[in-house]
Amino acid sequence: MTVFLIILVVIAIGAIIIFNTLVQYKNEYQNAFAQIDVQLHRRHDLIPNLVATAKAYLDHEQKTLTAVIEARNQAVSALKALKGDGINAAALANLASSEGALTSALGALQISIEDYPELKADSTMASLSEDLTSTENRIAFARQAYNDSVMQYNSYKQSFPPLIVAKMTGHITDAPLLELDDPQTQRQAPKVSFN
Repeated sequence: MTVFLIILVVIAIGAIIIFNTLVQYKNEYQNAFAQIDVQLHRRHDLIPNLVATAKAYLDHEQKTLTAVIEARNQAVSALKALKGDGINAAALANLASSEGALTSALGALQISIEDYPELKADSTMASLSEDLTSTENRIAFARQAYNDSVMQYNSYKQSFPPLIVAKMTGHITDAPLLELDDPQTQRQAPKVSFN
């Protein structure tokens, strides 16, 4: 009888340790996403200042400026929706799509800025561009940390015996990765043509 009781206690302690580890890993990936959220807010806050500074020089580039603002607004909405619905695959895909559109719009704006040496030389524009570049790098690092945390959580909960405890305690769904819409088009170098 005491051997049976000892086995039950060992199993219970093991289940508690596994459950606590699942909770820890889940909290880590949620915290990692919170770091992405901070950087995306920073990015979204910088864009209106960048557009306002560029507006003075780019009067006839209104279409480009409007595209940047619209893309920013869609990205802000996608981030708010994700925070309201919780981290799930569909909301992350929507966020990735809207952030990809924002990146494209910012790229078009950057090309327009290159045509205006006086705008490139403007100290406010230079500072905003530097801040935006720094923020883009922070977003990339935060995204990598988030995806690493998600991988750690998913790998742990899919292994045995945590798999059993995960199913019993509601840790059923895998945490979604934050992936770019189309990694090939996002990572390709721009093509230059002189024709």
